[in-house]
Amino acid sequence: MKKHAIQSCEDILRKQIEYNTEHNVLSSETAVAEYLLARTIELQDTYLELHDKLGSRPPALEVFLGLLLSVAAFWNPERLSEARSQRKRLEEINDSISSKACELAELLQHRTAIENASPFGGGTHYHSINVILEAATENHLFNSWVREDLKGLSARFDMKYWPPLADVVQEIARDASAAEITSHDPITCASTSSRRNSLADFLRALRAAIFENSASNSGQIPNDFRLTDGALASLTNCALDLQPNAIIDSQYVKRLRQRDRELE
Repeated sequence: MKKHAIQSCEDILRKQIEYNTEHNVLSSETAVAEYLLARTIELQDTYLELHDKLGSRPPALEVFLGLLLSVAAFWNPERLSEARSQRKRLEEINDSISSKACELAELLQHRTAIENASPFGGGTHYHSINVILEAATENHLFNSWVREDLKGLSARFDMKYWPPLADVVQEIARDASAAEITSHDPITCASTSSRRNSLADFLRALRAAIFENSASNSGQIPNDFRLTDGALASLTNCALDLQPNAIIDSQYVKRLRQRDRELE
């Protein structure tokens, strides 16, 4: 029985490698599949568990192993560290935009006040619509479908109906200041929920991927599917190709599950 379970799981992995190679795609997933195939001995009991729980409900086993390859390829510690850096950089950029836009809004207000009170002017933009029209000069679709209508509106309604340039820029500042950085997908959201990098990120990503592909979300994974702590530890160690000094055990997974339950 164990031999059959191992064969079934590894056949799925080999088929995925063959497909990726033939179509020259997903080389990172191929690498993960090769990690798993190279560590059969560590995964024997896990393959048996997977086959027992999913083997009789095709294509659930194939879907799960596909998820494992994807999560290990795109939500591994290195990728998630980069994602956290991008989130931090985005926060810094929004702070900078807010600060600089506030400064620019003040300068625009000051320029308008001087031009209105003095015999001098620079011929610069004063109407927000003119800024849009000039900025869209090279936009073919805008020029074909929007420009004339917008020009018509600006001709029909004088300046008091439109926000001053300074107010437009001030709104950019407010928007950047109020921005809350969120991920575009639930897997990234789950795997970057903590501020510090750890292998727990991968386990959270895998858990989120399973949920997103569960029957309750019109997927192929049964709603009651649960892997033991030991199986999750083995999959993490092998899919990420962790070396002996970095591997995790079932107690690590158990503690993580308990900690996440307490935070829910």
